[in-house]
Amino acid sequence: GDQQSRIVKEGPCPWAKSSNSLVFVAEQVSHHPPVSAFYVEHPEHNIEVNASIWTKSKFLGLSIGVHMVGDTVMHLLDHDEEYHVTFPNGYGRSILTRPWVELGGKCAITCPQTGFNAEIEFLCKPFYGGSRHNITGTISHVAQSKPFCKLSGEWNNVMYAEFEGKKKEVFVDIHSIPIIKKQCLPISQQGTWESRRLWRDVTKGLFENDVDVASNEKFRIEEYQRELRKEREISGEVHQQELFHKDGDNWLFNRPLSKRKLDLGL
Repeated sequence: GDQQSRIVKEGPCPWAKSSNSLVFVAEQVSHHPPVSAFYVEHPEHNIEVNASIWTKSKFLGLSIGVHMVGDTVMHLLDHDEEYHVTFPNGYGRSILTRPWVELGGKCAITCPQTGFNAEIEFLCKPFYGGSRHNITGTISHVAQSKPFCKLSGEWNNVMYAEFEGKKKEVFVDIHSIPIIKKQCLPISQQGTWESRRLWRDVTKGLFENDVDVASNEKFRIEEYQRELRKEREISGEVHQQELFHKDGDNWLFNRPLSKRKLDLGL
């Protein structure tokens, strides 16, 4: 109805076709450290997600390890439940031969309102033998001394759940979830600082396997941004984030779904 279309029009992607859309928007909110904030919402399902993340990278011989620092909060508005999610680490392996990527380390999902929490470990492939992309995990409740469910499988394939006293069952089959291509505005309609427009010549260089063009364009963009930073330092102007504001250690989207609904009295 009218109110749903108003919710969309005042949201992060006013041009989204309907309230039955998953919308994503992100902004680099800090340069040192390089923090990216992102926000996701689905108006029809009444879900919003706020997150900020930055990375610490290190070389490990023939691998690169990327440690993810940050927090994600998924808010189910219909139930007034918040799920806090942490990130696993990422690894680029065999970087000199045939590179491949894997996730490793522990992450947690906790819900303060219900007392449920999950601990998931992304298992790195052993050097000899073993398979890639495995996970193990448990789901538990604060009132119980031990977990009531065990998780296993591959995070990019099929994952299984084994509830206490029951047989193992399929928990999530990734292949049964349809892939829906994301939609963006054409570059000509994007703002000056939007990623696809700003980095289009770098992307073109990489697509055409022209590393020199890509490197030169990257240098040009970064040099221009350095100049802007210098000018701001001289004039004493503080860089203003466009879509997010700081709240303690986190960055929050300025006009989340919950706030817009409240303003409309929904």
